[in-house]
Amino acid sequence: MPVWQANAHLGVKLVTVVPENRARQLPTVQSLFILLDTTTGTPLALMDGEELTLRRTAAASALASTYLARPDSEHLLMVGTGQLAPYMAAAHCAVCDIRRVSVWGRDLQKARMIVKKCQALGLPTSITIDVAQDLGAASMTADLISCATTSRQALLQSISVRPGTHIDLVGGFKPDMREADDRLMSTARLFVDTFDGALAEAGDLVQPMQSGLITRASVLAELADLASGRHVGRGHAQEITLFKSVGTAIEDWCAANLVWQHFESQPSQSANDQD
Repeated sequence: MPVWQANAHLGVKLVTVVPENRARQLPTVQSLFILLDTTTGTPLALMDGEELTLRRTAAASALASTYLARPDSEHLLMVGTGQLAPYMAAAHCAVCDIRRVSVWGRDLQKARMIVKKCQALGLPTSITIDVAQDLGAASMTADLISCATTSRQALLQSISVRPGTHIDLVGGFKPDMREADDRLMSTARLFVDTFDGALAEAGDLVQPMQSGLITRASVLAELADLASGRHVGRGHAQEITLFKSVGTAIEDWCAANLVWQHFESQPSQSANDQD
């Protein structure tokens, strides 16, 4: 995943995705990010690509929710118990006035672990964090639903999503993966991180487009359109909005630059310390 800007920085992320790692108690996705000077090609930093990916993915979804979630959203449902889940919850809570976070996963013990990890990330003590026993029931009470899974079958059913909900889909990053059913995809107002990536890779879009349930015109805008004001985002309180992301190198580049800027802002070390 290469990205660059003239007279600034360029970067490359090397990624492996091994679903079987869950049984080995290892991360499904592992990666490294290399930041270089664009003009000279000089390597500047080697970063933990997984940590960078977790934070930038969550930040992008949280940014989208500022345009797509209802301002009075209070209940966040986190679907999934992978490495990304606590970061997603923390990011959404940072930009929305969330009062309750519910975590659902097929394995209740893993869901309980995510609750503990959410607490460890420093969510305000005023936020209630609990484990959802039933996905359908939890969906019916949630204002914002964030999914981060590797499911190949739709988990979210339209019948369980109430009007006014904002849905954030960050799993399903391959054409054979799904997190939301066809009816939900055909009735929600659809937004993506980038047109190029999501329309080619996201099973939640690729599959219903292939069957004719939705068209390219059904996808209203990408994140840059929301951030720049070219699209207003949510139109009214009762509509269901849906943001689908598959990740983009631009997000890695922005996150890596923030890390580098923070590093450069620290007090200078002595030559011996640097050695």
